[in-house]
Amino acid sequence: MPKKTVREMNALEKKHFSLEAKTFRSTIMGAIILGAAALLLGLGVYTFTLVHQYITEAFNLSKSAAAILQEVTDVEPLSTGVVDAYNSMSGAERDKTGTDEYRKRFSHFTKREDYKMIRKVLKDFSNAVDIDDIYLAMYNRENNSLVYIVDSDDDPSTYVMPVDWDPVPEKEVNDFLNWNGEGEVYSIQNTQNYGWLCTSGVPIKNSKGETVAFVLSDISLANVANGMRNFFLLYFIAMLILTNLVGILMARHMKKKLVTPINKIASAAQKYVDDRRSGATDSDHFSSLDIRTGDEIENLSLVMNDMEHDLAEYEENLTKITAEKQRISTELSLATRIQADMLPSIYPAFPERPEFDVYASMDPAKEVGGDFYDFFLVDNDHLCLVMADVSGKGVPAALFMMASKIIISSNAKLGKSPAQILSDTNAAICSNNREEMFVTVWLGILEISTGKLTAANAGHEYPVLCEADGQFKLIKDKHGFVIGGMDGIRYKEYELMMQPGSKLFLYTDGVPEATNAKSELFGNDRMIEALNEDNSATPDNILKHVRRAVDGFVKDAEQFDDLTMLCVEYKGVQQDGKEA
Repeated sequence: MPKKTVREMNALEKKHFSLEAKTFRSTIMGAIILGAAALLLGLGVYTFTLVHQYITEAFNLSKSAAAILQEVTDVEPLSTGVVDAYNSMSGAERDKTGTDEYRKRFSHFTKREDYKMIRKVLKDFSNAVDIDDIYLAMYNRENNSLVYIVDSDDDPSTYVMPVDWDPVPEKEVNDFLNWNGEGEVYSIQNTQNYGWLCTSGVPIKNSKGETVAFVLSDISLANVANGMRNFFLLYFIAMLILTNLVGILMARHMKKKLVTPINKIASAAQKYVDDRRSGATDSDHFSSLDIRTGDEIENLSLVMNDMEHDLAEYEENLTKITAEKQRISTELSLATRIQADMLPSIYPAFPERPEFDVYASMDPAKEVGGDFYDFFLVDNDHLCLVMADVSGKGVPAALFMMASKIIISSNAKLGKSPAQILSDTNAAICSNNREEMFVTVWLGILEISTGKLTAANAGHEYPVLCEADGQFKLIKDKHGFVIGGMDGIRYKEYELMMQPGSKLFLYTDGVPEATNAKSELFGNDRMIEALNEDNSATPDNILKHVRRAVDGFVKDAEQFDDLTMLCVEYKGVQQDGKEA
C-alpha cells in the first residue's frame, strides 16, 4: 500500500502554525498598526484643536477687555509713564526687577486713579472667565522685553508691579508689534516661572494710531497635557478592546471563508483517496461540500468535483477500453482540461478596465505541461502578474504547477509584497516537497493608478520591457533562488515605472531555447527582434509575432519544452474620458 504523504498536525502545531492561527495573528497585528496610526492622528488633532481653542479664548478675552478699557479710561498716560520709567533705567537697575527696593521705587504708579480703574476692569474679566491672568503691558523691541503696566492677579507669588519686566523671545516681540490686525496673534512658550503658557492679546492704540499698550491674557497649557493623557488612556483602552474584537471577528470570518473551506476540500480529498484505496466506488466526495466563497477556493472545489466525476466517468469507460493507448489518452485529456481550467483563458480579460490590456498563451510540449501564467486584480488598483516554469514535464509537473499557482495566488490576495509572496510560497512548498521539484517564478504587482511595477524574480527568465515610443529591451534583474529548492530563502524586489504605452513581455525558457533541426537555439536576440517587428501592436498580436518567429525558426523539429508567453500593455489612468 502506498505511503501517506499527508501529516496530521498535533494540537500544539494547530495552535501556533495552522492557517487559522496565522490569520488571527496577522489580523491582530494589522489592527494594532492601524489603531496606533489612528491614535497618533487623533492625538495630534485633539491637541491642535484644544490649543487653538485656548488661543481663541485668550484672544477674544483680551479683545473684549481692550474695548472696555478704551471706553472707560485713557491708558496712554499710565502706559507712557511706565515705559518711560523703564527706559530711563540702566541695565544694572533693571536687573533688580521684582525686588522690594525696585517695586517700592515705582509703587506710586499703583496709587493713580487710572491704574485703579484699569485693574478693576481687568479683575472683573479675570473673575468672569477661567484664565490664568489678564494684564496690561508693553513690548520693548530694543531689549526684547515685556514691561508690565497693570496686573489683575492677586496672588503675591505671581503678581507683578508696574515697571516689572520679563525677557521674551525676539519672535514674540516682532509678532505682537508687527501684527496687522488679521487673524489671532499669540505666543506659546515654556516659561521658567509658569511652565507652558499661551499668551494672546490685542494692542491699544492712541488717537494717532500708535500702539501704547497691549491687553494680554495668559492660559496655562497644563490642561492640554492632562487632556492628552486622558485621551490617550481612553483611546488605548478602546483600541485594546476593538483590536481583540476585530481579531476575533476577522478570525471567524477568515475561518468561515478560507480555513474551513480548505479543510473541507482536504478532508474530502483524503476521504476520496481512502475510498479509492479500499475499493469503494462512491463519487460524491466533493459535490456535497457546497462551498460558496466566490474565489479560487470555490473554483478549486468545483474543479475537484468535476475531476472526481470525470475520474469516475473515466473509470467506467476504462473498463470498456482494453487498449493501453486509449487509457493514457483519456487520462491526459482529463489532465489537460483541468490544467486549462486553472489558467485565465477569456479575453479581453478585464473589459471594464481600460487602463491596461493583458494577453497570455501556453503551449505545452506534451499533453500537459509545467509552465503556467496568471494575472488577477489584488484590489481595484493593483494587478498581479505571474510567469512560472516547473521543473520536469507531463502530469507531475502539471500537478505541481496547479499547487504552486494556488499557493502563489492565495498569498498575493492577502496584499503581500512580491518578495514576501515568493518567500511564503517557497516556505509552503518546501514544507512538503518529497519529490524535490522546483519552480522558477517571476512575479510583479502593477499599481494601476501610477504605472509603478514592483517585481521579484525567483530564478526565472529576464523580463522584456518596451517603454512608450521605444524598443523592447531585456531587463537584467537580480535572480533569487528557485521556489522549492531551499527553505528560508528571502527574495529582493525592484521597481519599474511603466508610462502610458509601455509594454512588458514575460516568457518561459521554451521561447529562447526553442531548437531547430540543426540543434540551434532560437535565442534572446531573435526573440527581441520578433518583439520589435511591430512594437506598437496589441499584446495578443505581439505574442503571435513571437510565436510565428519561433515556428519559422524551428519548422518541423519536435517541441521539447513548454512555450508560454504573456504581454501586458499599460495605457494609463483615464482622464476626461480619455486614456492618459
